[in-house]
Amino acid sequence: MKNIVVGIDFSKNSYNAMKHAVAISLRNKAKLHLAWVKTAAMKTDLAVSTTTDNYMATVREKLNQWVEECKTEAPESSVTSIVLEGKPAVELCKYASNLNKAMIVMGTHGVSGFEEFFVGSNAFRTINLTTVPVLILREGIEINRDLTEILVPIDTSFETLQKMKIAIEFAKDFNAKICLLGVINPVTNDIKHIINVQLNHAASMCKKANVRYEVQTLDVPGDSISALLNTAKKMDVNLMVIMREEENDLSSVWMGSNTRQVVNNSPMPLLIVPNVNQFLLNK
Repeated sequence: MKNIVVGIDFSKNSYNAMKHAVAISLRNKAKLHLAWVKTAAMKTDLAVSTTTDNYMATVREKLNQWVEECKTEAPESSVTSIVLEGKPAVELCKYASNLNKAMIVMGTHGVSGFEEFFVGSNAFRTINLTTVPVLILREGIEINRDLTEILVPIDTSFETLQKMKIAIEFAKDFNAKICLLGVINPVTNDIKHIINVQLNHAASMCKKANVRYEVQTLDVPGDSISALLNTAKKMDVNLMVIMREEENDLSSVWMGSNTRQVVNNSPMPLLIVPNVNQFLLNK
């Protein structure tokens, strides 16, 4: 990862997202981009004049303060700020897509007088539009633990192994262990066979990269999402990596509202990887 784009709205949660981005940059020396989006309906709760000039001056001043804090904490990393204009999800994804080996870091419930960038649908629009990985930090997830274990759920979908590349990259940067979890749903012999094949491929990728890993399976006769989230809590992992499966992918555990359920309820940071094959088909 060479570039990390952080969505900024000056809320506590976007500040937390920035701190996570700094922690990643400390490990891989990626360039940090603090991005704020000016919208047509921008609002402010700052004690400034309502004129656009004063408003934007305050935005740039706060951005500069956050940039300086990043530089202090990650002195070997390049840090910049950018003011975009338009629809937040669209502009953030467009900016990130033009960078080499980029990812987006964002919160899900940032609320402030500035653009309510990460509330509700905007966060999911970003996930749906992105062509780069997105690290999602649900409100309340603080940066107070080292990244030591990464959970990678494996399902029967064709693209499930795409997320292994970035999972391995994170594992190498943080010297973390990857926990491969085969989600067997429905619980049939055919599904078990497919999951075992997928797990063997994933394990081979870890071995080749010289990354520590463990393999487990989870029989789920009912709700896959609830079972996975409960298992993740019990395993006490620091990061979960999933694919953003497309609506027409009937073999995936993570379709539509299920992705939303995972994002809203994940007890740890969630790294969502877009389906590269789907993106190429849609170009």
